[in-house]
Amino acid sequence: MALRLLSRSMSCHIRGLQLNATGRTLNSYICRLELPPASWSCSQNRLLHVRITDQEAGLQTKREANRNQNHFREEVLEELTTAAPRERQKFKPEKKPKEKPTKKVQDFGDPDTFGDAKVAATEDPGDVEEEEFISNSTRRSKKLKAVEYARQIKDHLKANRLNEAIAVLEQRMLKEDRAKPDKYIYNLLISGCAKAGYTRKAFFLYTKMRQRGLQVTGGTYTSLFNACANAPSVSDGLAKAQILRENMLEKGYEPNVKNYNAMIKAYGRCGDVDTAYMLADEMMERQLELNADTFNFLLQACASNSEHGFRHALLTWHNMLQRGISPDYYSFNAMLRCARDCGFGDLDSMREVLDQIAPSAARKKPVLQLEEGQQDDLPSVQANTTTLPAQIEVATTASELELPNLLLPQPHLGSLVALEEVTRPHERFLLLGGLTGFLEHMKQHNITPDIETFTAMLEVIPPTNAAEKQLLTFVRKIGLKADIDFFNILIKKRSMRFDYESAKEVLFMIRTAGLRPDIVTYGVLALGCRTQEEARELLEQMQVAGIKMNMPILGAMLRQGCANKSFSYVNEIIQLSLEEGLKPNEAFLRHLHNFHRGCARAIDARHPSTKTAAFKKGHSKFCDKYRLYYEEQGLAGLKLEDAIAKVKERPYEQFKLPPVDGMEPLKHEQLKHKTKQRKYIKKIKIHELQDDPPKESLKRIE
Repeated sequence: MALRLLSRSMSCHIRGLQLNATGRTLNSYICRLELPPASWSCSQNRLLHVRITDQEAGLQTKREANRNQNHFREEVLEELTTAAPRERQKFKPEKKPKEKPTKKVQDFGDPDTFGDAKVAATEDPGDVEEEEFISNSTRRSKKLKAVEYARQIKDHLKANRLNEAIAVLEQRMLKEDRAKPDKYIYNLLISGCAKAGYTRKAFFLYTKMRQRGLQVTGGTYTSLFNACANAPSVSDGLAKAQILRENMLEKGYEPNVKNYNAMIKAYGRCGDVDTAYMLADEMMERQLELNADTFNFLLQACASNSEHGFRHALLTWHNMLQRGISPDYYSFNAMLRCARDCGFGDLDSMREVLDQIAPSAARKKPVLQLEEGQQDDLPSVQANTTTLPAQIEVATTASELELPNLLLPQPHLGSLVALEEVTRPHERFLLLGGLTGFLEHMKQHNITPDIETFTAMLEVIPPTNAAEKQLLTFVRKIGLKADIDFFNILIKKRSMRFDYESAKEVLFMIRTAGLRPDIVTYGVLALGCRTQEEARELLEQMQVAGIKMNMPILGAMLRQGCANKSFSYVNEIIQLSLEEGLKPNEAFLRHLHNFHRGCARAIDARHPSTKTAAFKKGHSKFCDKYRLYYEEQGLAGLKLEDAIAKVKERPYEQFKLPPVDGMEPLKHEQLKHKTKQRKYIKKIKIHELQDDPPKESLKRIE
């Protein structure tokens, strides 16, 4: 301590001597010494004993100033002191996350916008959906395995809940659980959409499947072609089938037998018969086996050709027999459909077909000969010959009668009716052996017909009560159970030939068999409501049965009202349609339009019936109701075709509608196991049914 005080006093004394003594040796020597100032020594001594804080050094104030400083100005660098850095590190507190100060940046606006103009901000819906998808938390606790998702989809498809099955993939897996679907999930849904005819959704899932890089298998292509075959729109199904086939060719995929069968089915049902047969030829070129399914789909393709389908079906049938393939249940049903819906084209082409399948029989004169006095001895033949053309020659005895059968391996024409007169379904069915010959041929191939086969036969047998009695006899003899569809076709068949009393008799047969009428039953019964009283009675029966009216039923009644030229009947049907809020269909609008146009033409022609007071009063009320109906339906001022296009139901609209009649299939699992009710008809006394009415009261329905 004493030394420090001495050195401090000596330094002050030496500086005084330096100022006064010049030129001395000691002064020059001391001047060369580099002594620090006294302030430095004092501060140095202070740092050895006292800790200097940031606040005393002025650093805290500078930090606060820098924190509030505007970032557009130049930043002021903090002055870092080099004094005692080690001492500060010893007392440094624990590191805490510093909150980043929010930067206040001045918004200069859009550089492309001039002045104060502002552009309305529009949000992209895709960005909003993506933000919601990211922000939603994943329910990892409820995430299932792929097998469990597939089981849920199968359960929905078995219960015919297609929309719920699709929701398992699109809602549950992708959005909620964010699970990754595999190709099995997609194939399940594509197959379900194909069976239901939801073609657009099936191809949408196929596109998503490819985008995910999943393998497209042969089963996928088969389901997609089935979707084209079941498409609600023929044009849409054909267009998608062509695109899919081109896609297969581009990828170099070689179809198998199932793929070819599905392609033939798709092209055939969509009306492209030429492509269907070309695919069959392609199968033979690739040495693939043609089975019964292949020929069944070719027969379905023939049924889509209303002009020449029957002729093509005969050639396809015999080609199948020549290859040693035995026809099955579906083959016979397809031939019944061809006989019902298709003609055989021009006469020369049909004769060429007969030369190919029956060369020896084709040279015979095609005339069916039958003696009138022998008809009662042949009940099976009587059913097939009661309405044959008038040009049939009657000369020989019944023992010489032989019905043609072009389905046999060695077909024969028998005593054939002239080909020029074969124009109606029951006449074409006669070429296939008639009812007896057709059933006998099925028996030879060990095929037992079911009620669906007899329902199809009901549409091609002669339009007589005798033929229908014979068919009922076969149904009861075989021991089959009949369903309500069978009797509905029987009512329709009798109503279309204006035998309304016999049509009402079928209701008694339905109750005797223990069945209940459905909405289709009342729809075909409406075809026979010729007066307002009959229509009201039928509507009351529907109300008692708890069946709600629909547009086809009202359309059938409107048809009768227009045919009988009853203004009050037509006006009442229009009023019922407005009260029930039913949307019109094409047939309803055409009946109204034709009736309105027919009345206008009769007035222009000055027909005597239009000059009565009753006609003028009824026509005036009808015109007012007609105008009101078009205004209520939003069709005012539109032409007929434009109005039909507006009310026409969209092909895929049915898949977006909720379940009808308030049914909740999710709560009624037993509904999926419910089948259509069928009953034996043994209680029906066929011999007590009505006979044919007089021939002059019947009319031919084309």
